[in-house]
Amino acid sequence: MLTVVLRTAQVARVLAASTLGRLPLGAAPVALLLFARETLSIGAAGALVGVYTAGIAVGGPVLARVADRFRQPPVMLAGAAVSTAGFLLLASGVPLWAALLAVLLAGLGAPPFEAGLRVLWRTLLDEEHVPTAYTLDIAVQELIFIFGPLVAGASVALAGPAAGLLVTAGLQLLGTLWYVSTPVVRGWRGEHAERHWAGALRSGRLRLLLVAVVLVGAGVGSLPVAVIDYAESVGSRGWSSWILAAQATGALIGGLVNTRVKVDGRRLPLLAGCLGLGYAPLLLTPSSPVLLLLLAVVSGLFLPPFLAATFVTVDRIAPVGTAAEAFAWVATAFSVGAAAGAAVDGAILDATTGPRIGFLLSPLVIIVAAPLLVPLARHVRATTG
Repeated sequence: MLTVVLRTAQVARVLAASTLGRLPLGAAPVALLLFARETLSIGAAGALVGVYTAGIAVGGPVLARVADRFRQPPVMLAGAAVSTAGFLLLASGVPLWAALLAVLLAGLGAPPFEAGLRVLWRTLLDEEHVPTAYTLDIAVQELIFIFGPLVAGASVALAGPAAGLLVTAGLQLLGTLWYVSTPVVRGWRGEHAERHWAGALRSGRLRLLLVAVVLVGAGVGSLPVAVIDYAESVGSRGWSSWILAAQATGALIGGLVNTRVKVDGRRLPLLAGCLGLGYAPLLLTPSSPVLLLLLAVVSGLFLPPFLAATFVTVDRIAPVGTAAEAFAWVATAFSVGAAAGAAVDGAILDATTGPRIGFLLSPLVIIVAAPLLVPLARHVRATTG
């Protein structure tokens, strides 16, 4: 199935373009931290990353809703222009209040590549190959979080603090131009339907799915905090990067393996349970970082199949004419959950001693999400047979 997907006209091009455009998701937080640390303060660094993330969380669904109603290219180009302006303003060395405004613009305007790409799969592929495309997309997305930080760090090391921001903005703009030049993107139109003020959120099933995604995001987002605390406890903070890269590698492996398996919403509770259980071995907190690194690979294996099944379910439960917005809400829910998970885990570790407790939140909240998905699995089973 993977070979069929990759050989389909325009698939490789649109996937590569969107991946390039999404590289700032991995590069921007590092670029912002390094820039603020050198030019503002550590406190400002955290604030800039938080505001940027909030901007993406708010702007993504709004831009996707406009794309649903009209077309993708104008929305993507306008968003990229606003985001680029924000990065350029920040890189010019403005005071903190202006820096916060600039980074908010950079986040609000970030083109919603995830949502835009995922509504294209049903245009490009037969129904039976769409789940494979979702899984491939998720697997490739892991490269963003492996190479994005490296690109930002290398840019700053070679050309100074502002270089990370400029390279991030340039990659996003280049990816946007490449993406919107693709025929399938230029030709895509949202489905005509009666509009509602609540958009995709008027679907109760979608709202339930988003709650579960927030919980899964919290579990995934808490891990970096736990890993950093663990690395410090064994005497080398540098291990944190390798352990997180190992988890991303596990997700990449899981995604590539899963392209050979058909997933759908009927398996959502099972996949959420497996994902949560995959995090449980981290509670062993072995004294050897190498062993924890191997356990981190295991923790990443089930994330791509869970997300692929989530996207297939979104296809079935989103109101007509709101597909792009619905996908954007999934991305927002995951991001919000990740931010909340990191904050809660940080507070837990501040109030306790020992690194093991930091790894408890991930499996706990992810497994809690599983029963919430049972009604959705039943709905998919009833409507698909």
